[in-house]
Amino acid sequence: MTSERVTSILQSHVPAPALGYCVELWKASPFELKITRARQTKVGDFTSRNTKAHPRITLNNDLNPYLFLMTYVHEVAHLRVYITHGSRVDPHGLQWRTTFTDLMIPLLWEEIFPETLLHELRRHMINPKASSYADPQLTEVFRRFDKNPAVTLDKVPEGSIFKLQGRWFKKGKLRRTRVLCRELQSKRDYLVPVDAVVTDVQLSLL
Repeated sequence: MTSERVTSILQSHVPAPALGYCVELWKASPFELKITRARQTKVGDFTSRNTKAHPRITLNNDLNPYLFLMTYVHEVAHLRVYITHGSRVDPHGLQWRTTFTDLMIPLLWEEIFPETLLHELRRHMINPKASSYADPQLTEVFRRFDKNPAVTLDKVPEGSIFKLQGRWFKKGKLRRTRVLCRELQSKRDYLVPVDAVVTDVQLSLL
């Protein structure tokens, strides 16, 4: 894969001011970059194919530019940790958090992210989580730039986090025509109809 090909792919997905930096990350640690159709279980992933010589990063094609950029850096951080430590460390442990933060810092400026999103990103990056979706405040701001339509609860994978009537829930087991869901703030369980329209579905990063 050439840097020209990587540039061609990225320029359709990341904010223009971040393009050069993203290409330089690739040049420093080349990998196969693949854009995939939307996946219900993840928005991006890194795989090593059992060898450091053939790393691959995939990203969903329906991400808004700001979420795409953060996901891209998230996965590059996985690659950097793998190059240094192999599979001997926690995938989202200290090494990954430190690397992810270091790679994101040059991007945390108004020229790249809108001010409202930048404020939440700077807060989140103090101690980044395995998934940005584990941070409801950040997720809510990201979704302001996301045109994905709402879906019904039966289309959401078990274990996903979603928003319903202004509150965040985690989807549990199906109980006939309703789903046992846990409201995250109160920790209470509710039976939610399978045809309930939900928004801001949170997908996991691997």
